[in-house]
Amino acid sequence: MNPPAEGLSMSQTLPWLTDTEIDELCDGLSQPAAKVRYLRGLGLTVQVKPNGRPLVMRAHAEAVLSGAPPVQVAAANTPTRQPDRQALMLAFGRRAA
Repeated sequence: MNPPAEGLSMSQTLPWLTDTEIDELCDGLSQPAAKVRYLRGLGLTVQVKPNGRPLVMRAHAEAVLSGAPPVQVAAANTPTRQPDRQALMLAFGRRAA
């Protein structure tokens, strides 16, 4: 792994929260499963590492914990597509059953 750029700490270069940062969020909890439940209760999307500890993406945690409104999915703003009935009729014609 490359060392962090000068002036940046390791946690600022990682795309996920470090174990230390998660431990600070979950102060008082010691079991990994309890930390996962607590973080999910905060509204975070949490994956579980093979060792059972929680894995939280930094950008998601910052967005959720800052109270920023959720980002709209681009697909939600896209109009629904409908089949082109005229093109289908032209391509297949009116066939008798």
